[in-house]
Amino acid sequence: MTNFSILEKFFTTKGWHPFKYQTEAWQAYLDGKSGLINAPTGAGKTYAAFLGAAFEELNNRNLSNNKLIKLDNSVKVLWITPLRALTNDLVRAIQETCIELNLNWKVEARTGDSTSKVKTRQKTKMPDVLITTPESLHIILATSGYSSFFVNSRLIVVDELHELIGSKRGVLIELALSRIKRITNNLKIWGISATINNLEEAAELLVGKGSKFKIVRADIDKKIDMVTVYPEKIERFSWSGHVGLSQIKQVIEIIDMHKTTLVFTNTRSFNEVWHQKIIELRPDLIGQIAIHNGSIGKEERLLVEENINREKYKAILCTSSLDLGVDFRPVDCIIQIGSPHGVSRFLQRAGRSNHNLNKASKIYFVPTFSLELIEAAALRDSIKEKKVEDKLSFKKPYDVLIQYLLTLASSDGFDKDLIFNEIKSTVAYEKLNSEEWEWIINFICHGGKSLQNYEQYSKVINNNGIYKMENKVLLRRHKLSIGTISEDSSLKVKMLSRKDLGTIEENFISSLKPEQAFWFSGKKLKVINIQAMTVYVKISNANEGVFPSWEGGRMDLSNKFSETMMKLLNNYALNNNIYEEFSKLIPLLNLQAQISIIPFSNQLLIEELNSKEGNHFYFYFFKGRNVHEGLASLIAYRISKLFPITFSIAMNDYGFELLTDRPANIKEIIKNNIFDPNNLKSDIAKSVNAAEMAKRKFRTIAKIAGLVFKGFPGEKIAYKNLQLSSELLFDVFKEYDSDNLLLKQAFDEVLQFQLKEKEIQSILLELQKKEIIIKKIERPTPFCFPIMVDRLRGGLTSEKLAERLSKMRIQYDK
Repeated sequence: MTNFSILEKFFTTKGWHPFKYQTEAWQAYLDGKSGLINAPTGAGKTYAAFLGAAFEELNNRNLSNNKLIKLDNSVKVLWITPLRALTNDLVRAIQETCIELNLNWKVEARTGDSTSKVKTRQKTKMPDVLITTPESLHIILATSGYSSFFVNSRLIVVDELHELIGSKRGVLIELALSRIKRITNNLKIWGISATINNLEEAAELLVGKGSKFKIVRADIDKKIDMVTVYPEKIERFSWSGHVGLSQIKQVIEIIDMHKTTLVFTNTRSFNEVWHQKIIELRPDLIGQIAIHNGSIGKEERLLVEENINREKYKAILCTSSLDLGVDFRPVDCIIQIGSPHGVSRFLQRAGRSNHNLNKASKIYFVPTFSLELIEAAALRDSIKEKKVEDKLSFKKPYDVLIQYLLTLASSDGFDKDLIFNEIKSTVAYEKLNSEEWEWIINFICHGGKSLQNYEQYSKVINNNGIYKMENKVLLRRHKLSIGTISEDSSLKVKMLSRKDLGTIEENFISSLKPEQAFWFSGKKLKVINIQAMTVYVKISNANEGVFPSWEGGRMDLSNKFSETMMKLLNNYALNNNIYEEFSKLIPLLNLQAQISIIPFSNQLLIEELNSKEGNHFYFYFFKGRNVHEGLASLIAYRISKLFPITFSIAMNDYGFELLTDRPANIKEIIKNNIFDPNNLKSDIAKSVNAAEMAKRKFRTIAKIAGLVFKGFPGEKIAYKNLQLSSELLFDVFKEYDSDNLLLKQAFDEVLQFQLKEKEIQSILLELQKKEIIIKKIERPTPFCFPIMVDRLRGGLTSEKLAERLSKMRIQYDK
């Protein structure tokens, strides 16, 4: 075992002592191993990952009796993080560590926030430690001579690994690592994660298929103090709320009790709503409360982060932009508004408070409607049982591979056979076959079968076995398009003074009426004009303002979390209640049992209700909104094959509703194999407008693969034109190039991620062993009421919906 006295002395000066897992990680690094570090938040994972390389440098320096001089432009340690918000904190922490160790290493960041001056300088003078994001790393790979940046690299660290696995950003990391591993010798790759279950599979993503690795687990418990916030009277608790604003006074009381609180909302829209509502109730908090999300401008975000550490804020309304790894020491409390629908995300957010092991991380859970108390209990149970979700690799996304090949072609070019073998070493593309590979090469060189006559799609040239992109316009276009984070076309938002406020989606701005005010970045604004994809605004004095909406952001229930919820419901039905949250729900659960039943885990409950609207059928699978969307469409389609009938569909995370104006005997219908797990792909595709859904999915695929271009800075193309371009390409491929892999990918992603084909098949197979309980009800149950609200919300404004809900509650209580 190596003597780590140098590092132990460093720890002693801070009043610490190295954990066993940290010395284990250092030793593994010195032994030439790669792997994965799994330790709770605040346990020093950064030191575990970094100090092995630092010790090696210090030891080499001592052996040579002088300072080692950097003779090349190679990064020694490459640190990859999923969020720009993490980079500043990491640069500070690692640079301070180097100074305290008397290690003459320069630490810098390279992200989308970095200035052009920094990026230009780094081409000839890379730092010893470079902290970057997946997208910025690929931009580096698009730079001529990029191999010189990594030729002598010793260590790559992928931070917050759980946040990248299972996404196309994770695939970007796999591809980049496959390239860098071939550039340098003796490279070690380590991942860091606090919340991941399948560690071996995760480690394999880093080191490559079949490579050896070391798993370092910390035998340390981080105490999580979870407090569920209840309404003053449970009877008054809304059955299905909007954003939980009924408890805003209690949230403010919690903020007042603590030094600095991060208030997490699940969407950027709710971020703005909560900020404004808190200010309305407590104007004295103006200047002490801020907003932080991915749409806020760089300067504003950095100012917020800086002021958190300066203890200038009582509260920060934030989203996933502050989920991970940021060490804001003044933060001593977290509030989670609404369920995060998963354990990992909840633990990550909890870990932002009291960021050390000596104090419990305190998090308050604020349900947005009654039944989310079940999820509160499920979170508590999962924390107690240490159950977190698995993270699985994203398999074979052709659009990301095409983008990657264009990146390599835009720098030094690539050898076709060499790169194919590298790509096959990744978990994501281990099953990529030679036929698919040849199709992709043909596509980037000639545009494939349907685009070969259009010069702009013939991007890559085979120059004596090296595939390169030589057209300067296409080169520039590609470098501006690198990345897989895709939202609707965004517009910059600037004050008339030119102060940058951030970005907002074009669809929202186009929906505003003349002179209509809107809330953004905590300010009530109105549009003055739009020029060069920039919205110029000024402060509005209007009485009312609308809140912006963004596509995406809805979080689905994880499978493991769904199973825990069903287990707890089952326990409650068996009179085995162990959590306070269920005790608070007794009035509603008793009402559910009185009108219908509370299903056991080996039962499927179907409720049937007749009303003035028609015949309602409610199915309760408790599998998440996306799964229920696919299941509802499938079952409605299969019923419609039995006899002519039309359904309207609504769903939430707990179940779905089929509503028809025709009578239907559900008991007889079930006898006709509507839950058959066979022929799923065909039936799901027929049950919805799969082509239309695939067309929408194709917009993102087309952007990633470089088929459509958002425009050069200051000359961006309007979103509707981008949409028309991608839809035209989709139609061309569908009619003239049906074997197009990007077309196939669009349909596959709809089935896999939107309609959840595999999950549905598993559910239907499991259902063959369950008892199906059909309950005819005379009035809505607590289970079905929130689904009804979701359906009503689609056709009413929020004000009208509130009035409608009030009337329904009055009628219900009678």
